[in-house]
Amino acid sequence: MPLTRQDAWSQDEDLLLAEVVLRNIREGGTQLKAFEEVGKQLSRTGAACGFRWNSYVRKQYKSGIELAKKQRKEAKKQAKTQEKEEVAAAPVSEAPSKPSEQEEKRSNLSIEAVKQYLDDLYEKAGVADSQDVNKEKIRGLEKQIYYLSAENEKLETQLRSMEEDYRALIDIMERAKKRVGPKGEDQHQKMNFQVEGKGSLEKVEK
Repeated sequence: MPLTRQDAWSQDEDLLLAEVVLRNIREGGTQLKAFEEVGKQLSRTGAACGFRWNSYVRKQYKSGIELAKKQRKEAKKQAKTQEKEEVAAAPVSEAPSKPSEQEEKRSNLSIEAVKQYLDDLYEKAGVADSQDVNKEKIRGLEKQIYYLSAENEKLETQLRSMEEDYRALIDIMERAKKRVGPKGEDQHQKMNFQVEGKGSLEKVEK
């Protein structure tokens, strides 16, 4: 029995966890099933995968989760519509043909007809292969969309944090000027401040 890993999660493992969970959401599966699937691939427990998803990874893929839910909803609609169309297009059952008619059709079946039938099968097989290739491309693009969405959310969070730090720094400098600076406009204009290596402000005379 393989040992259960308890080491730190890597970025690739987080990406795999997100991909499998989002795929299960999109295809109508459960998150528990996704956690078990990822756990087998990474030699981790399903509980560990679930904890990692809920505590960290899920927050990075909010837009990806919404997109997967929309895709699942659209897939259900398409399935229902297709089912209705198949039921409506189903032919009315007819009386079985007589044995003599069936035998006559078989006797009239030529080699050319068989060849044409096989050619049609080959063409359909080729179309199925191209559809599989397109599905793989679509999955790859969806994976890129989820990853870029998460990166965008990280960058927006970092930008907001930097803006808040900048505003806080400006506020500190303004309060320092008012508290330390001399009275009088002329003398105030001669005051300047510089930031020391440890982050403290030092008054500099022009």
